Amino acid sequence: MQRLTEFTSYADAQTQFSKDALWALFDGDREQFNIAHECVDRHAGSDETALRIAHASGENEIISFAELSSRSSQVAHFLISKGIGKGDRVAVMIEPSLPFYCVMFGAMKAGAVAVPMFTLFGPDGIRLRVEDCQPKILFTNEEKAPEAEAGGAKNVVVADLAFLDSLDGLPGTFECNTAANDLAVLQYTSGTTRQLPAAVKHNHRSIVTLMVAALYATGIRQGDRFFCPSSPAWGHGFWHGTLAPLALGVSTGTFSGKFDPVRLLEALQDFEISNLTAAATHYRMMRNSGRAEDFTYHFDKLSFTGEPIDSETANFVERVFGTKVRSMYGTTEIGVIIANYPGANDLEVRDGAMGKAVPGVEVQVQRADGSPADPGETGELMVKKAGEWFPTKDLGRVDEDGFFYHGGRADDVIISAGWTIGAVEVEDAVLSHPDVSECGVIGAPDELRGQIVKAYIILKQDEKDGLKESIQEHVRSKLARHEYPRQIEFVTELPKTPAGKVNRKILRDQQAKRLEAAS
Repeated sequence: MQRLTEFTSYADAQTQFSKDALWALFDGDREQFNIAHECVDRHAGSDETALRIAHASGENEIISFAELSSRSSQVAHFLISKGIGKGDRVAVMIEPSLPFYCVMFGAMKAGAVAVPMFTLFGPDGIRLRVEDCQPKILFTNEEKAPEAEAGGAKNVVVADLAFLDSLDGLPGTFECNTAANDLAVLQYTSGTTRQLPAAVKHNHRSIVTLMVAALYATGIRQGDRFFCPSSPAWGHGFWHGTLAPLALGVSTGTFSGKFDPVRLLEALQDFEISNLTAAATHYRMMRNSGRAEDFTYHFDKLSFTGEPIDSETANFVERVFGTKVRSMYGTTEIGVIIANYPGANDLEVRDGAMGKAVPGVEVQVQRADGSPADPGETGELMVKKAGEWFPTKDLGRVDEDGFFYHGGRADDVIISAGWTIGAVEVEDAVLSHPDVSECGVIGAPDELRGQIVKAYIILKQDEKDGLKESIQEHVRSKLARHEYPRQIEFVTELPKTPAGKVNRKILRDQQAKRLEAAS
């Protein structure tokens, strides 16, 4: 049987894909399986590079599969010696670095459950997660250790290079012994509907399903020099940016520290990255830096996730980076279900489209009554799981050729004078104005129309006379006449989710508080 990694076309993806072919990419089987073995140990026979880390300070860190395998095995032995084993939670709140990856993979080798935590959490955010997952040990850096203890963590260990060096007396190999269905990772989402976002449970075999995204959403193949600047504290950075490429023996890279788009551009050049997956926000920040054309690139595959990319940024990417950026769509809970198949030259990349359903997945746009929507009709995106339709809580539409288009979150829809308006479409039009840097759109209450479109805008330069009217007319020229923002508020920053998306819920909440205070 030919391996799925040997095929690159969309047509082959439809004919060659099978669940058995996915399992054939791994050493483990449906009974015994370990993520750390598949991502690290089985590739440790050479000194091939596993990780390239661009630190905000300007330092580049290079880690081989061999070093990662040996050091993470020592961490696994350390955990076992402390009585930590199968099912115990191991929280990891460290920026990407050798200690971070050694602890994450060491925990999974030992059969414990790795819990990545965002390094910008303060004591309150830490406390919520510590109380929820009850970690037996929390690894962090020296700076964050007091905050971790203030957040209620009971066994805080500073994991730095000195800590790793202290384990040198322990064996550099470890025999993994986990079942495919054993819990491997607790991944907190970056959602905003609850004070504590849900923790999604992933077992070791979850990485097999992840290969669908690796093959068809980011297009990973042997020989790629892969990079994902998203934090591994979140799903995109950890699963798509770290585990997926390593599982295929492909080197990956990431960003560590306070994000700087120019530093990222420099790293993409210096590392000669050929395959980049990033959030739409990352591409927009690279565009807005004004420095993108100062560097040389080696891209042949680009993908994005998190939110739709505005047309101006998409055009910038194609012009400066030399290839179209392709969408991937999914959630932490359901995985990737729609993609544009990077590397597949036989699939058109349609402007604004998320792509087509990935192999083995059935996606449908449905009306409120559960019936399938007609081509071009907006409804809720649904995915079939175990014979039942599962809601994504996102709106979308599909064209006659099977290409899906994102319509925004169901709660981001604006109903104005009976018209249904998508916040995403308005944002895209606003962002194409030459004076606009960032934008967030919500519905504002209005006595006559029920709601009107309100845009919060960050400008590239100071406000000038007539700019609001200019933006409004610009949007009118691109969208239906009723979809322009009747209210515009210029701001210096926009609330973001940890994954970098504009947080429209916070904008709505802030607006509601202001209206309540004024009444």
